[in-house]
Amino acid sequence: MAEMKSRKLVLISLLVSLGLILHIVEGLIPMNAAIPGAKLGLANIPNLIALILFGIGPGLQVLLLRVILGSLLIGTFMTINFYFSLTGGLLAFLAMAFAHYFLKKKLSIIGVSIIGATFHNIGQIIIAYFLIANNAIFYYLPFLLLIAVPTGVGVGLVAYFTLNYLPARREY
Repeated sequence: MAEMKSRKLVLISLLVSLGLILHIVEGLIPMNAAIPGAKLGLANIPNLIALILFGIGPGLQVLLLRVILGSLLIGTFMTINFYFSLTGGLLAFLAMAFAHYFLKKKLSIIGVSIIGATFHNIGQIIIAYFLIANNAIFYYLPFLLLIAVPTGVGVGLVAYFTLNYLPARREY
């Protein structure tokens, strides 16, 4: 029993570490020239894997630790970027958790990922509205949602193949 808890703790820690690395690397990719604020969503891969493997609680821990520690490491803690990342991440995670648990028979992990990417962008637009108090920000949402579909597919595919290559998917 203690070995199972230790194994789960190590795997969650590895997912947080991977999320931190992807969070930092993603910040270095210059996507803002094409569509400001758009990102590939690579840092959400460990969140999705944790949700599938361990459930809502550990998945939420991976998300929160990744966002907080990643923001501390790159110097954006308690800045606008931190709030964008936290709000988008939380809304995306809640939507993915809902989709995974209630629509499991109708959606693949790729569909769950697309929902996460879509809700991440919606969360970012909502926080942007509260920060700038201008309804015009909602005109930007369709452009972000167009990016959400291919990035959601990409994140979902990586999570899918990662989960399939893990040793026997048993309760860790």
